[in-house]
Amino acid sequence: MLSNHVKRQIRAGHAQFGSLLNFGDPLVAEMMASVGFDWLLVDTEHGPIDLATMAQMFGMITRYPVAPFARVHALTEENVKRVLDTGAWGVLGPNVRTREEAELLVAACKYPPAGVRSLGAGRFALSFKTDAPTYFARANDEILVIVQIEHADAIKHIDAILSVPGVDACYIGPNDLCASMGLAPSLEPPHAEFEEAAQTVLAAARRHGVAPGIHCATPETVNRRIREGWMLVGLVNDHRFLSVGAKAARDAVRTER
Repeated sequence: MLSNHVKRQIRAGHAQFGSLLNFGDPLVAEMMASVGFDWLLVDTEHGPIDLATMAQMFGMITRYPVAPFARVHALTEENVKRVLDTGAWGVLGPNVRTREEAELLVAACKYPPAGVRSLGAGRFALSFKTDAPTYFARANDEILVIVQIEHADAIKHIDAILSVPGVDACYIGPNDLCASMGLAPSLEPPHAEFEEAAQTVLAAARRHGVAPGIHCATPETVNRRIREGWMLVGLVNDHRFLSVGAKAARDAVRTER
């Protein structure tokens, strides 16, 4: 069975770099995986992606040494179960604001007795290049459990959230966190209040042995965050890469003679 290299590396204190997939297209997933990211996250919260398409995307991603994660569209046991059975190596629970929500996410990701995930058929074993019995025995140790911190309420409860046993990482969503604080949304927030909240999360993650993560808009910010000690760092998404690259090319061309 393949080992979840991202979980192993962040536990060892090594940053892991990735991006998000919002296009529901296995070919886009394959092209993004070929670039060499450590992880890619299929975003079912904001992307038009169904389970069957996600299964194909995971199949493409795992052709490469890239960990396939998914963000569920809503934090429920059923949603988490179906994403894991489709082959995710980790789950990002959106907008976790309380300890109880973090506990729900952990329980949904773990087979009994550690959690409540049910055992059934799926392509989960294929995703880890193994068989079902081996997967059932090792999945609890391999699945990465990530709470998304994207609301001011989560900052108030950050120690309660990150002290939940089984939470492996947290991940700040800058746009929504800014919006919840009454600040202009941005992936590059210039607000002192945002940076104070981010540093609060970073310090709490260190206290509780949880890998701190954050989403970024530029490679320069990714490098700065890694220097600060952030372990799970993401850069925009496939949609942004395509649109920005296409616009840059279009703006560089002059058709007038």
